[in-house]
Amino acid sequence: MNRNYEAEENATYSKVAEVTIFFWIMKVLATTLGETAGDFISMSLGLGYYVGLAITFGVLSIILWAQIGSKVYQPALFWTAIIATTTAGTEISDFMDRSLGLGYFAGSIILVTGLALSLAVWYARVGNLRVYPIAAPSAEIMFWIAVLFSNSLGTAFGDYLVDNVGLSFIQGALVTAGIIVAVAALHFFTRMNDVLLFWIAFVFTRPFGATFGDFLTKPINAGGLSLPREYASLVTLALLLTVLYVSLRWSGHKSSPRSE
Repeated sequence: MNRNYEAEENATYSKVAEVTIFFWIMKVLATTLGETAGDFISMSLGLGYYVGLAITFGVLSIILWAQIGSKVYQPALFWTAIIATTTAGTEISDFMDRSLGLGYFAGSIILVTGLALSLAVWYARVGNLRVYPIAAPSAEIMFWIAVLFSNSLGTAFGDYLVDNVGLSFIQGALVTAGIIVAVAALHFFTRMNDVLLFWIAFVFTRPFGATFGDFLTKPINAGGLSLPREYASLVTLALLLTVLYVSLRWSGHKSSPRSE
């Protein structure tokens, strides 16, 4: 058996968040924030996709270095890393489409291939694809690589629905919401592999949150609310922090002994 797999099997803690309803709510809010923050960097600040990609990857590298180097689960750090990957995912998708001219469909094919390869390498190195608990550095590194590919893929798919298929932002959100509901039904009512369902849900919560971010910030004549990206980002961040606070209180309540 792989040594890293043994270490992870015997771990009594996890470096990543437990997958609960709070996890998925915060994931959607993080993707919305990643969309608005990524567009703010590249568009509102006028830095372009090359500079925007360099900035977001620089910040992402620092955050992931801190996250992987941490010895315990730190909720604020973990969710900062998730936000950073969603922001980088926005920049990667836009860079592939607008700077390289690949288009969202071709970009999605490349990204889904990258995700599949990262999961294959993860399984070969660790011996499983379990997303909770994760404690061994080898598994956590592969987790974050898969997260980055997933968020980039979700961004490209969401933009494909709006820009290529011609759906409105609300229609795009409804399509992805329908996929998420179907995944939830498969989880509760079938014996389909939970790891596969997790990554499908992880990918499609990205376009769901991203289309909502576009709905907040895009011009009214394009079907949006035309809110400034910085305001939309701050509102979404406040909502994310609120849900994080509630989730920590809830987990503390569950773990504490009942008073007599």
